Amino acid sequence: MSDAAQPEAAVEVVDAESFARASGATPAQVADLERFRVLLAEWNANMNLVGPATLDVFWSRHAWDSAQLLQIAPPESLTWADLGAGAGLPGVVLAILGKGREGFHVHLVESMAKRCRFLAEVVTELALPATVHHQRAENLTLAVDIVTARACAPLHRLFGYARPYLKAGALGLFLKGQDVAADLEEATRYWEFEADSVPSLSDPRGRVVRVRRLGRARKV
Repeated sequence: MSDAAQPEAAVEVVDAESFARASGATPAQVADLERFRVLLAEWNANMNLVGPATLDVFWSRHAWDSAQLLQIAPPESLTWADLGAGAGLPGVVLAILGKGREGFHVHLVESMAKRCRFLAEVVTELALPATVHHQRAENLTLAVDIVTARACAPLHRLFGYARPYLKAGALGLFLKGQDVAADLEEATRYWEFEADSVPSLSDPRGRVVRVRRLGRARKV
């Protein structure tokens, strides 16, 4: 495990305009993201998708935090699986930014039916290159370039969910907070893996954990 150098520092994003500058999003993509923000707020009034206070900082806390994965992933990465997709973060944001790119597709994997209904409405309304799977992540077999998750579970559990995708050749990109070192250390009790952590572009306290290889730890 290592903490890899990141070529760019965290970028301050406060609104749609600064998000567009940071991400390179087109006006059409920003419009889709704004509609997603509205849908997220409407559905969040009746179900727990995100913390209500975070909707006020949607462009930095949610949109840019998700979009940065496209700058970290290998440029040829076209197929993604978002595990525990819940509120559509990062998966819906990625699908919006990949819309119109040939071969780009996001699989939104979520075990809770009501969250799947939310995701399905967003995908349909915005005509996104995405598929909603009402499944437990570890029970689904998908061959993708990238497997990702945000606020899904501690790494030692998340690795169990992601193992089928990593075993099939996917690169893992997992959005984590400032306690990532302890999270990785705990994961070594259960797994052997090749990983590094990249400083987040949206929050200097956060990290993106990149996982290239994963296997069960040998029992002593």
